[in-house]
Amino acid sequence: MPTQSKEAPGELAAVRGFVNTRDIDLDTDALDTPARLAEWLAGRGLLEEGVLAGAADLRRAVALREALRELLLSNNDGHAVEAAAPTVLDEVAGRAGLRLRAGAEGRTWLEAQAAGVDGALGRLLIIVYRAMEADTWARLKACRNDTCRWAFYDHSKNHSGHWCTMSVCGNQQKARAYRERRRAQPPRS
Repeated sequence: MPTQSKEAPGELAAVRGFVNTRDIDLDTDALDTPARLAEWLAGRGLLEEGVLAGAADLRRAVALREALRELLLSNNDGHAVEAAAPTVLDEVAGRAGLRLRAGAEGRTWLEAQAAGVDGALGRLLIIVYRAMEADTWARLKACRNDTCRWAFYDHSKNHSGHWCTMSVCGNQQKARAYRERRRAQPPRS
């Protein structure tokens, strides 16, 4: 986990926080039980207070979290997204009953029809969709450091951020690259 974060704006902070419920470096998971999943979702206004989550809900939430992390890695380096990630998003959207709604004034919006955890996960997908529409999604990235993968929002002017923090992950990666270049050089005579 980085020593300093790069907060995402507005409701996109919930998606960043959701992905960061798993700390790969420390091998911890804030969503380690169905009760903690329900508590996390309710704490962000995505799930009604008192609604319980089950083991299957937890499995789906973890699958969604890792699929979103895969999308954020693609935002960072442009690599192709693993084939399973879009399938997970489609399944979550289907279970949430995402539906396009239209108002009398001609405005449209997405709405999760499902209740409970499925609806809450659908609301996370709606945030992702709105961020894509607002052109802020591409700035939400996952750290390139394989032992980190922390989600961060790239505030740089040219969208060039690669690491959650330069002082930790960036320096580790640069030092590793330097050592590899040194090993590849022929010995001095």
